[in-house]
Amino acid sequence: MNRLKDKVAIVTGSTSGIGIGIAHTYAAEGAKVVVCGRRVEKGQAVVDDIRKEGGEASFHVMDITDPASIEKLVADTAETYGKIDILVNNAANVGLADGRVDELTIEMWDAIFQSDLRGTFYIIKCTLPYMMKDARGGAIVNIGSMASCSGDLGSTAYACAKAGVDMLTQSVALQYGKSNVRCNCVRPGLIVTPQNEAKVPQALKDIFLSNIMVNRYGCPEDIAHACVYFGSDESEYVTGQIITVDGGLNSHAPTVAQFRAMGSRTW
Repeated sequence: MNRLKDKVAIVTGSTSGIGIGIAHTYAAEGAKVVVCGRRVEKGQAVVDDIRKEGGEASFHVMDITDPASIEKLVADTAETYGKIDILVNNAANVGLADGRVDELTIEMWDAIFQSDLRGTFYIIKCTLPYMMKDARGGAIVNIGSMASCSGDLGSTAYACAKAGVDMLTQSVALQYGKSNVRCNCVRPGLIVTPQNEAKVPQALKDIFLSNIMVNRYGCPEDIAHACVYFGSDESEYVTGQIITVDGGLNSHAPTVAQFRAMGSRTW
């Protein structure tokens, strides 16, 4: 359990859901984890739990829509630990109003892009100088979404913002690979967390499970394990990659669930 031993890792949006899972798993693998988000009490609770498990963590307030708070997070982390080895960009706001193109206002569009793409861009920009200092290098792991894999009936702005995260991942990988900075992206599928389980309707769970190729929904640890690989030295020859961790949801033709229900392999 030392795949990230002595590495300093910032995990944004780690006060709930997938972020908590990543923070706990990183700490269990030996990383010094900076938990960050807007909610102080919840963030400190994550830190306390990690410490009880024998891990090392600290909390820093950060609002992904506020450039000044991003700058302070990165500068304080570098000052406290002397380096930044891993940046996991998990912070995003999927709860913002979204919908069809004709339903979206400019304000709604801008708010989602500010939260889900601009913030990711800016924290990468702020972290890069520390990773490139003295050719130290580092690993950036962006959390995307399966929403960027194909069109949908709604969530237009969110899907477009996450598609931007995909391209940002490849651009950073290309531009800074020679400086020993790697950048990869993990796209979660349906992840059921303690925070959202009660909010996900059973009908929606059933639709997803009928199309998932394994026998369960995803959990935060599924995403965390992929993030451990991308943050560790095991993946030092892997960059610019986008992996979808969705139980095979996006790996098949869209008619599979219907044919399966009919007991047929094809038409």
